Amino acid sequence: MGTALITGASAGLGEEFAWQLATVRHNLVLVARDEERLEQVAAKIRSAAGVRVEILPADLSKDRELNRVVARVKQRTRPIGLLVNNAGFSVRQSFLEAPVKDLVAMEKVMIHTVMVLSHAAARAMVERGRGAILNVSSVAAYLSSGIYAADKAWVKTFTEGLAVELAGTGVTATALLPGLTRTEFHARAGLDYLSYPSAAWLSAADVVSRALSDVRRGVVLSTPSLRYGFIGQIARLAPRFIVRAISRIEDR
Repeated sequence: MGTALITGASAGLGEEFAWQLATVRHNLVLVARDEERLEQVAAKIRSAAGVRVEILPADLSKDRELNRVVARVKQRTRPIGLLVNNAGFSVRQSFLEAPVKDLVAMEKVMIHTVMVLSHAAARAMVERGRGAILNVSSVAAYLSSGIYAADKAWVKTFTEGLAVELAGTGVTATALLPGLTRTEFHARAGLDYLSYPSAAWLSAADVVSRALSDVRRGVVLSTPSLRYGFIGQIARLAPRFIVRAISRIEDR
C-alpha cells in the first residue's frame, strides 16, 4: 500500500483517480481549492474503502499555498509514491479577450505547478528508487487552439523530457492525453459541449483506468482511446498549416 497525491481532486478526473486508487488500497492526499467539497469526497472514500485520506486545501495559483503542497510531497514519513498532477482550468474568453491575470493564473496552475511538484516528487522518489509521476495533458496538445492547448503541449513535452531523465532510476513519468471526457470541466469553462456528438466523449472511469494501467507499465504517452490516438497521430504527421486550419474551425 502506497500513498498517492492528487491535485484537482474534488471533482472530475481527479475525484475518479482518488476512487480508483482507493479501491486498490492506496492511501491518498487530496488537493483542491474547495475545502468543503474536498472533505466530502474524502469522507466518502474513507467510509467506502477504509484507506487513509488526507486533505490539503490549496489554491495552486498562489505560491504560499503551492509551497504547502511541495512540503507534503517532500515529507519522508508517509512518502508519496504516485503524484497525479491533474489540476487545471480554462478561461472562457479567447487569448486577446481574457484578462491577463486569468491567463497568468492558468499558467501557474497548469505549467508552474506541474513543474514544481514534479521536481519535488522526482527528487524524493529517485532517492528511494521507486515512484511514478502522472501529468494530465490533453490531445489538444497536438492542436493550435489557444493558450489551453499551449499549456497542455508544454505538459506533454515536459513529461517526455522528464521520462528520459528518469530512465533507469526506478521512477517513471507519464503524460495522459485524453480527448473530450464527461466531467464538469467544460461546463465550468463555459464551453459548448452539447455541439459534440456523443461518440466523441470518453467516460472518466475509462480514462483513469487506462491511465493507471499505463503508469504501471511505464508508458510515457497515454492516450486512452483508439480514436483520439488516431487523431493525435494525424495531428503529429499533418503539415502544421492544416492543423492550424482545423484548430480555427474548432474555435468557432
